[in-house]
Amino acid sequence: MEPQPEESTPRSGNPAGNYGPGTQIVALAIFLGASALVAWLGAFATVNNVNGWYVTADKAPWTPANGVFGPVWTLLYAAMAVAAWLVWRRRVPESRPALVTYGIQLILNLLWTPVFFGLYPVLGTTALWLAFAIILALIVAVAFTVLRFGPISTAAGLLLLPYITWIVFASSLNLWAALHN
Repeated sequence: MEPQPEESTPRSGNPAGNYGPGTQIVALAIFLGASALVAWLGAFATVNNVNGWYVTADKAPWTPANGVFGPVWTLLYAAMAVAAWLVWRRRVPESRPALVTYGIQLILNLLWTPVFFGLYPVLGTTALWLAFAIILALIVAVAFTVLRFGPISTAAGLLLLPYITWIVFASSLNLWAALHN
């Protein structure tokens, strides 16, 4: 009887998916660039409004100082990019749908900032409730991303846990703002 070849699982085989170092570096740069682009686009809505209407807004008592958000989001966006890269480099059938889910959450992430900060001067409290609906959808999308990333790369799934924790926290700030402004 001949030995049967082992079936490949998401955790077996070459973790680099047979990609060369140059390809891996370029891919990591692309994932980091996509996260940076989302952060940069979100900053447009934030920069004019964080020192505008948001200064006088009724904020939750547990709201951190404005200076906390930038460093936290920088770390979270970097962790998100590395997590996506870890999944991409595995080259398993599950990688593609996992990365699609990642893309969906990235789009929701991008939508939240202009709705919360940018639309408030136009729509008032309605904008805050729309932003709350978006952040709830974002939480669900990130949870699905974690569930898809984890079986492919444990490290990738773990890298997203601080992100989901932060957006749950941010949703509490959003809810307070919607209820009190």
